[in-house]
Amino acid sequence: MLDGLDWQKKKYLPKLASGEILAAFALTEPEAGSDAASLRTAATRDGEFYIVNGTKRFITNAPHAGIFTLMARTNPDNKGAGGVTAFIVERETPGISIGKRDKKMGQRGAHTADVIFENCRVPASQVIGGKEGRGFKTAMKVLEKGRIHIAALAVGAAERMLRDALNYAVERKQFGRPISEFQLVQAMLADSQAEIYAAKSMVIDAARKRDDGKDVSIEAPSCKLFATEMCGRVADRAVQIFGGAGYIGDYGIERFYRDVRLFRLYEGTSQIQQLVIARNMIKQAGR
Repeated sequence: MLDGLDWQKKKYLPKLASGEILAAFALTEPEAGSDAASLRTAATRDGEFYIVNGTKRFITNAPHAGIFTLMARTNPDNKGAGGVTAFIVERETPGISIGKRDKKMGQRGAHTADVIFENCRVPASQVIGGKEGRGFKTAMKVLEKGRIHIAALAVGAAERMLRDALNYAVERKQFGRPISEFQLVQAMLADSQAEIYAAKSMVIDAARKRDDGKDVSIEAPSCKLFATEMCGRVADRAVQIFGGAGYIGDYGIERFYRDVRLFRLYEGTSQIQQLVIARNMIKQAGR
């Protein structure tokens, strides 16, 4: 969508939009996570093909994907971002194998697995945008948009958890009255509401600016950092409000507690967001 050639868009986007095929974003590797530019998967040019070798890790949708958007190093002499190229690799391409599904703490409905490329011959025409060396820039564009998406997900999950916690607090009685009447419970409810409102406002503002074509290189990671950390705090408070019941699977809150923990890790950890925010602040100040 962002950098593909016209024929690539026409071939794949309708199938993705209809659900005929699923896609998987193949960036992370065993030795390259937060430092995405250090990836080792190699794509060596061989006539009208590239020979791809390497392993991708924790790839969402890997067991079901019809295509992989693969980031691989095409220039071994360039150890930085400029040596990385983006490819569209079809699932049926010989040389691709999928590892066993990962056993995760949460988000078990989103299946992840390793994707292994062994002498996988990918046509040169499958380079996204048709040019080498632009893959990392494409990946960063995807991640910037994705950070706003993850922030929105975090807000939605937090709203759900707060709603459940509030309903429980109104219904659950201790010492002859609903626990919602106790001020320390009210404090947890109020703090959660205030933080959700702040995060939601940030997400809407950042999304609006991005839709208007403005630079959101600071706003997007700020949203992701604040909203996901907020969501973790709301999850913890929700379990606390439920008390012992919150630790039991029947009430659903423990699942949310596990599921939302990943928000602070994928699409860049909270610590990486801090570095990205500060780096872009310094860059803008330099201008």
